[in-house]
Amino acid sequence: MEDADSAPAGGTDGVPAPARTATSASGANADASAGGTDGGSAPAQSPSAGSGGATAAATGNPDAARDGAAEATPDKGTNRQARQKTRSASPSQGDTKSAPTTPAKSAPVQSASTTPVRGAETDSAQDKAVEATPGKGANGKPRRKASAPSPAGDSPKAEATAPAEGADADSTRSGTAEATPAEAAPAPRANGQSRRTASDRSPVGDDTVADPTQDTDSAEGVKGTAAADAPAKHPDATSAANGSEDAPADSGTETTAVEDHTVESDSDTDKAPGDTDSPKPPSWAARWRANNPGPARTLSLAVTVIAAILVVMALVMPSSIVGIGPSKFLRLPGEAIVGAAVMLALPRRPRVILAAVSGVVLAALTVLNWLDMGFHQYLGRNFNMVLDWTLLGDAQSYLEDSLGRTATLAATAGLIVAVLAMFVVLALSVVRLSNIVARHQSTATRATLIAGVAWITCSSLGLEIAGVPLASDTTAVVMRSQTERVSETLKDEAEFGKVAKVDAFGNTPPAQLVPDLRGKDMLFTFIESYGRSAIEDPIMAPGVDKTLDERTKALAKAGYHAKSGWLTSATYGGSSWLGHSTTLSGLWISNQQRYRTVMASDHLSLTKVFKKTGDWDTVGVMPGVQKAWPEQSYYGLDKVYNAFELGYKGPKFSWSTMPDQYALEQFQQRVHGKKRTDGKALMSEVILTSSHQPWAPIPKMVGWDQLGNGSIFKGIEAAGNKSADVIADTTKSREEYGKSIQYSVTALTQWLTRYGSKDTVLVFLGDHQPIARVSGNHASRDVPISIVAKDPKVLDKVADWGWSDGLRPAHDAPVWKMSAFRDRFLTAYGSTPHPKKG
Repeated sequence: MEDADSAPAGGTDGVPAPARTATSASGANADASAGGTDGGSAPAQSPSAGSGGATAAATGNPDAARDGAAEATPDKGTNRQARQKTRSASPSQGDTKSAPTTPAKSAPVQSASTTPVRGAETDSAQDKAVEATPGKGANGKPRRKASAPSPAGDSPKAEATAPAEGADADSTRSGTAEATPAEAAPAPRANGQSRRTASDRSPVGDDTVADPTQDTDSAEGVKGTAAADAPAKHPDATSAANGSEDAPADSGTETTAVEDHTVESDSDTDKAPGDTDSPKPPSWAARWRANNPGPARTLSLAVTVIAAILVVMALVMPSSIVGIGPSKFLRLPGEAIVGAAVMLALPRRPRVILAAVSGVVLAALTVLNWLDMGFHQYLGRNFNMVLDWTLLGDAQSYLEDSLGRTATLAATAGLIVAVLAMFVVLALSVVRLSNIVARHQSTATRATLIAGVAWITCSSLGLEIAGVPLASDTTAVVMRSQTERVSETLKDEAEFGKVAKVDAFGNTPPAQLVPDLRGKDMLFTFIESYGRSAIEDPIMAPGVDKTLDERTKALAKAGYHAKSGWLTSATYGGSSWLGHSTTLSGLWISNQQRYRTVMASDHLSLTKVFKKTGDWDTVGVMPGVQKAWPEQSYYGLDKVYNAFELGYKGPKFSWSTMPDQYALEQFQQRVHGKKRTDGKALMSEVILTSSHQPWAPIPKMVGWDQLGNGSIFKGIEAAGNKSADVIADTTKSREEYGKSIQYSVTALTQWLTRYGSKDTVLVFLGDHQPIARVSGNHASRDVPISIVAKDPKVLDKVADWGWSDGLRPAHDAPVWKMSAFRDRFLTAYGSTPHPKKG
């Protein structure tokens, strides 16, 4: 087989045609359409040693086009001239089609046949050689990187090649475009990928072998396809496809058109079998929007408006139900204005991320607002992020006791779903609004500036609607207050730890503790939710005051007398243990962290004082305790009777495990009524629970001899009010609360007149006010406290306190902090201070 370099070049009508450079990664490239004009002659280009190129014959002599297989790599000088002359000698499409098609039998074949290039543009476009991408050629040798672009003045040329059969895998990516002039940017491909640059093309010198069996019909088909495609690319490319001599030789558009088809051929070869470029069908939503443009626009506008309303409501939502109304939400949120300004300044990706995060943060602040609202109503304070999460479990237990397990589980699940949905909805709403702001930047910028000026004006002038400032910064205030609350809580933990170590009676010898109460049976009793409102509220006071007056007379008839005053509780609406511990420890225990600190300390509690003396047995009756109670050690109680140790077989009354009358009767039978053989007096702590919310159903007094195991209360519980009915009605809640206080006070004082002795001393008080729905949004935290005794010396010790006679304290009776009671009580009954300084 002859060397391809020695094959002669043919031309039309026997006139020699210029040799062309054809470099292919597969080594099987031949231009079936390149040549010179009729009767025209062009000088041949200089061949390059080692090339296997194919010389394109002039139109009309396809045999010569196959026979002339000689690849030349021109140097920079001759290459420019040869290209220019070759371009000027390109035949028209019509000339090429008129040429005979006789296969050349004597032309040598090296490794592969030439195949037409899919999508070649025109005769003129096909005259441009396409260099192969780097990789292995047909001869197995690695290709070199693309050579430097041709000097200025060279006409850009491209020639599309396709791999021959049997070429290696790399050869399937052979067809690429020659360097495009710097001033002509490559047009984008149909599949969205950019075309390759000169650095992607194969170097000059690859072997290319012409296929002698390839006829010109394929080339004609290629040219026909190119002619059909060319007008869609560019007008200049159309001119080149028609062989117009007016088209410029160095047209960047012409080269780009050829490159476009060449690179598309590459993309096709890279695809996996079965891959297609067909677009995905539109979604159902897209089809619906296209078919219903009017409703689609209306729906989009409605969603945007709802998103804006939700975001604004979340931004201006107050943290308390007090005074809530439309005016609270008709405000201008400064946070929204700042957010819009930030969104306008950000690129898309950071903007979307920030919007989503802002929506999540806003949802979290909204949840905290809801918790603040609930805590204000039930506990009279804000929610503490550090300490109050454990109270949510107590709230669920309260609901289960009041409404039943099924209703509680349904309510809990609904609440969880609502919270999660709020996080998602607010995040999506903020993202949607940020997209709208970015889409309409000019309008949004003006609106943001106007809103900012309006907010500053309203804030500076203090403009209000119904007493509510128009300029809102609620969200910023909530975030700042929550942050400050966390910081204060952490600081308070360390500071209170130091306070708890200081005790005025911490080092007092046992003999010097409460010497004036030696031999007395002491009973400290807390009545659940017994607050000042029960005595002073116009709805509840008439019934409660009547009961207090009647029971004062009954006590006096039995030989007992009482003095009463006010204490300000450390808690409100709930968390009774904070009231208990504050009263008995002499420390202000207003949160769970302080409570834990005190319970773990050796600070002397009032009940532990009696144990420390060695002259009292100490017992606790806790019908509300339904699990382990480690606080027993701190309070110094030898024995504690919880809800399961009092033998009750009757029904629960909502949260309360048993009626107060039954608990007091069991205290009498199990503790107080038993004769003590050790000669010690008795100190007891009793917690009464029948006045716990929701105050439905409420037990009624029965004969003390009829109590038995509590089964008698089944009919009373069944005939009582339903919890759900009372909870939903504020007026009814207040009425039923008053009745529950009457029941508890009556049960306690009847027990005293029935079972008390001359040595019995009763101290009873409320632990906190009832919730705001009952006591009011601005109620005090005061609770009544009374000391009852038969021995007049006991009450004489507190005569200088200024307390009122009887069970009902006067409105102007002294008010102390609850934490002051321990030290005053110990001092009044002869205790000598011996401070412990930590």
